[in-house]
Amino acid sequence: MARRYGHLGDVEIFLAVAEHGSLTAAAVTLATTASVVSRALGRLEQRLGSQLFRRTTRSLSITDAGQLYLEQSLAGFALIDEAERAILGQADEVAGRVRLSVPTTYGHYRLPPLLEAFARQYPLVRVELNIANRNVDLVAEGFDVAVRLGELPDSGMVARKLEDAPLRLVASPDYLRRAGTPASFDQLQRHACICFVMPSTGRVSPWLLRDDGGDVDWSPQARFTVSDDVLGVVSLAVHGLGVCQSYDFIVRDRIERGELVELLPQMGGRTRIFSAIYAAHRRPSAAARALIGALTAVR
Repeated sequence: MARRYGHLGDVEIFLAVAEHGSLTAAAVTLATTASVVSRALGRLEQRLGSQLFRRTTRSLSITDAGQLYLEQSLAGFALIDEAERAILGQADEVAGRVRLSVPTTYGHYRLPPLLEAFARQYPLVRVELNIANRNVDLVAEGFDVAVRLGELPDSGMVARKLEDAPLRLVASPDYLRRAGTPASFDQLQRHACICFVMPSTGRVSPWLLRDDGGDVDWSPQARFTVSDDVLGVVSLAVHGLGVCQSYDFIVRDRIERGELVELLPQMGGRTRIFSAIYAAHRRPSAAARALIGALTAVR
């Protein structure tokens, strides 16, 4: 009977090249030569009928087919590692790499204490963190888990709800001394508003309010707009440029220090959902499952 998986040594070499970015660096890591690495890649590409890397004398870049094969291979080897640890009685020793993408709000204000506790509990897990105000493509960009804001429309993803994050209207004491403190929704509409422009639509992100017991999604006529970095609206508000709406977990400390003042608390109570998501067709590794569990501890 022919060996069905006799090519796995070539796959390991492929993974080393993808990780280190060159044939020479992969050869050093594997204690072999660049020519051996090159032949292994050639055999694997011939087997798959696809080019995995674009190679020139000066550069090496992974192809779309190579990226897909990379992610699926990493997932497969992670399952083998997990099975071996279980057989060896080391199932509690969770190890491996997890690639996590989060928005700046979560990355700066929610994630650090969660990761601190996670790192103590799982010292063998390596977390590669991406903090950005964009929705990454989990599969194409090789992320295991991402934190996303709002309802999840993509049925190809599995979502674990993290929290309903409360929102608050705030402004600086200096701004309120100059402009007055709004006592109603009508008065609020006459104030300088600092708004975030959503990258997906190019439009101002609506403020979520309650007025007379009903939900109001209001898009202010913004005096200042901020794009790309949503934390910018809070920075401008702290410096007295107007009113903004942000998450309680971002502005709470600034309110306690007197840098910001909450406005119209009677119009509060609205929230936005944060969820941890992963691709439905890929079973998360033990390390990824452990990290998802740590993220849900924010509740």
